[in-house]
Amino acid sequence: MTQNSEILCIGSVLWDVIGRSASAMRQGSDVPGRITRLPGGVAMNIAMTLVRFGMTPTLLTAIGRDPEGDELVNACARLGMVTDHIYRSQDLPTDRYMAVEGANGLIAAIADAHSLEAAGAKILKPLMQGPLGTETMPFDGPVALDGNLTLSLLEEIAQSPAFAGADLRVAPASPGKADRLLPFLKHARATLYVNLEEAGILCQREFADSASAAKGLLDRGALRVLVTDGGSSATVASAEEILTQKPPPVLVTRVTGAGDTFMAAHIASEATGAPSDEALSRALHAAATYVSGETPL
Repeated sequence: MTQNSEILCIGSVLWDVIGRSASAMRQGSDVPGRITRLPGGVAMNIAMTLVRFGMTPTLLTAIGRDPEGDELVNACARLGMVTDHIYRSQDLPTDRYMAVEGANGLIAAIADAHSLEAAGAKILKPLMQGPLGTETMPFDGPVALDGNLTLSLLEEIAQSPAFAGADLRVAPASPGKADRLLPFLKHARATLYVNLEEAGILCQREFADSASAAKGLLDRGALRVLVTDGGSSATVASAEEILTQKPPPVLVTRVTGAGDTFMAAHIASEATGAPSDEALSRALHAAATYVSGETPL
């Protein structure tokens, strides 16, 4: 048994294909811009930021045994992540995400995470049957978990003895998958990272700001939450405190991955023992630096 992993990142690791334009766009727009292909996915975006903050994440995900998958695994390893426990499938292709962003924000996106969903609980074998942990000797460190997993698998994780000792940090992959976080809404070891829209979906009501959304989630039974509201505010809340800060004003040049960067920077800050206000401030500055197009350090 080896439980020396600093943090586990469980969820989507795929290729991000992002088209960005400096022009404002609408349906049917055809404008010049740049198209990039980079390692992405919620778990991957979190892991990349954790590496920048000096942590070593272990990836638990599904990646195909196709050329794209080999290239992706090699890229993860070069970036400083532990890839030894990734589930590699002969039958499933490597997942992809495609998005178009304009000067007015995200225009449209499609997440093709079908292989991750099809792999299901197979990605958790190292955590349930060793070497990372078992149901009788559970992993007792931080776990970043994303909502690209199926609802049934997330429900299994919420109840599994293999996660009984973990510090669970959970985020939806998108507002369209926010309801997959319901198994963790009243979980005794989970911190939820959501935006204003996702908080509204979980609470089945609309909120005016991050503070009211955070209080709404606490009222629904959440242990601890972090709610972001774009450039307006962010709130960390628990039974002991509700703390709200405003992010620094920046020129936004990209949005895909901003929430993941915020979450990772907050986890990394708390791992160093930073108090709540400092950890929130660091996370907001990292996300602001990221959306302005710079490296979030």
